[in-house]
Amino acid sequence: MKTKIILTAFCALSVWQAKAQTYDTNNVVVQTFAGSGFSGNLDGQGTQTMFKGPRAIVADTASNLFVMDMDSRIRKITPDGTVTTFAGGSAAQPPGYGTNVAVSVGIEMTIDHSNNLFYVDYAYGNALWRVGSDGYVTRIPLDTLNHGGSGVRDGICVDSGNNVYISGYPDNKIYRYTTNGVLELFVGSGNSGSVDGNGIFTSFNSPSFLTSDSADNIYVWDSANWVIRRINQNRDVVTIAGRFGRDDTDGYGTNAGFYGISSMCSDNAGNIYLAAHSGIGGSTIRKISATTNVTTLAGSFTLHGYVNGAGSTARFELDAGICFSQGAIFVADVGNQRIRQISFNPSPQVVTGANLGIGTFAGVTITGTVGRTYQVQSSADMTNWTTRATLLLTSSPFLWIDQNPVSGNKFYRALLLP
Repeated sequence: MKTKIILTAFCALSVWQAKAQTYDTNNVVVQTFAGSGFSGNLDGQGTQTMFKGPRAIVADTASNLFVMDMDSRIRKITPDGTVTTFAGGSAAQPPGYGTNVAVSVGIEMTIDHSNNLFYVDYAYGNALWRVGSDGYVTRIPLDTLNHGGSGVRDGICVDSGNNVYISGYPDNKIYRYTTNGVLELFVGSGNSGSVDGNGIFTSFNSPSFLTSDSADNIYVWDSANWVIRRINQNRDVVTIAGRFGRDDTDGYGTNAGFYGISSMCSDNAGNIYLAAHSGIGGSTIRKISATTNVTTLAGSFTLHGYVNGAGSTARFELDAGICFSQGAIFVADVGNQRIRQISFNPSPQVVTGANLGIGTFAGVTITGTVGRTYQVQSSADMTNWTTRATLLLTSSPFLWIDQNPVSGNKFYRALLLP
């Protein structure tokens, strides 16, 4: 028997009431990218790892993910699902490098265009932490910069110039920390309210999570007003979605409603994605389009748990962090101790030759993502393909050998299922 192995393999990638959701799934499918569901600090591959309260998540320019664990560690996940500890886990105080220094916990984290991480202390908000792309950790006390008040500061994002924006309460202001190391007031009078306008002639009520878009608009979850506000670089503040009062409702602009938001991110097309929670335990991923249409992508207003699958069938157990990378959404699912991936129109895609071994045996060696399901197919003519096996990858690389080879030429390919 003469065997041929081809390199054309594929892979995929007040009183609250719940109201009707408008699912805009676009063939959205939720999968598990990393984490076993067990709580711990186990590094490794894919679902053979453990997280301990994954809270915030961001992606760098190389599509690596960085996750803030609530036990004061920052974990790194490469595109193939390899999890390592990037910073934290030591008692040594900063400055210092990587795992040789302690890091505080942040509720929200951001990353600039030079791949430096920034976050603010959990609960107290009295320091800005910077973790460089080289793992060098520094701590910048905000109280010494006359930031105008103390309190919880959990909103943070960056613009295209690497300026950092910080929100918080009880001072109800949004600040900008410039690349020159100057903390300045960006918008907000300090008064509690919901007044749109310009600069200091505006008001917020417990502004929380932030994100920015490619045009350097800053978006604010104004948590005690239950609305999303947008701030342009002229410092004009406009309410773009949501309305006063807690109810989850899909719709356009101020006809939509929000109960709670845990995190926000944006893509390059002007869409904003929200990790959201309801008043009765549901967790959802919601989207605000560039035209301010609010829809639900995945999850349920009323149900929670752990279910992978298409949009409305998926379940989360408190989706705490969210980011957008390589055309997919990644969610820090803190209650499930997992990192979930949301793909759009998932379909088999080509696996590179480096990830598909060839040899003289009848079969294939797959270098893939542990914990994901693969399908092996064979063909005698490269036109008609027959499924030979469906397997859960338990190690990588994984050798699959055809136990029932037939005479003549045979071609093999592997598909990573959605």
